[in-house]
Amino acid sequence: MPNLKDLKTRISSVKSTRKITSAMKMVAASKLRRAQELAESSRVYAESLSLILSSLSGGSKDNSDLPEVLVGRANPKVALLIINSSDRGLCGGFNSTLFRSAVAWIKDKKSKNIEVKLMPIGKKASAFYKRSDLEIIENFEDINSNDRQLEVSENVKNKISELFESQVIDEVSILYNKFVSAIAQEPTFKSLIPLEQSESEEGSEETTNSSFEFEPDKNELLEYLIPRNFMTQVYGCILESSAAEHAARMTSMDNATRNAGDMIDSLTMTYNRTRQAVITKELIEIISGAEAV
Repeated sequence: MPNLKDLKTRISSVKSTRKITSAMKMVAASKLRRAQELAESSRVYAESLSLILSSLSGGSKDNSDLPEVLVGRANPKVALLIINSSDRGLCGGFNSTLFRSAVAWIKDKKSKNIEVKLMPIGKKASAFYKRSDLEIIENFEDINSNDRQLEVSENVKNKISELFESQVIDEVSILYNKFVSAIAQEPTFKSLIPLEQSESEEGSEETTNSSFEFEPDKNELLEYLIPRNFMTQVYGCILESSAAEHAARMTSMDNATRNAGDMIDSLTMTYNRTRQAVITKELIEIISGAEAV
């Protein structure tokens, strides 16, 4: 028979846990609104910049006069994967789903004899790949504030430009959790080098070019816009990941709060039954003693 004192202590402990998870859910919900606004507003700017670059490149990757940083190298040997995870846990399968996608991507690259290097963003990715045999170019952590997110985006932009120009890497992709809704996040790859183009953009060269008139010439604009596109896309991915993280944590803490409530109900029922059994046993002992006298 369970001990009444142990059951009471367990109930008290679970109630304290429920208060914590409930508070964390409310904090995540309050942060989610701001993070969602930033993520959604950044999409318009990032997509517009990608459209302009696609227009400048003629909507095709076959233009020999375009810079390699835009169209990529012919036979890539080294690929860089930027993995944007969270800094903190307690957000369900947010990071584990991301890492499974990364493992599949790395395996695919290796099957094509392409070496993979990593650039983790977030403490969870840094810790996960700390003991990996893959080369870590640089780690970026503590990305909870918007100022820090901008700083990291600038640093990543500078780093990938430097590595590509020195021919250390040939391709760059970023993996992040895209914010879909408060209950859904989608692991997403985005190619930075070469420039990622949608199917509609790739098949509409004439339409795309007719939308803009360029001044000064195309190459000067590309030289100016390409580095800014790196920062814009990385910053947008970080904002998407931040919103997705808060959504995942809110959902996870909501589930934890519900589970704690169910456990409290179950333990309370067990406590009441045990207490009733103890009382009944004591009454039987008293009655038996009285009859013996």
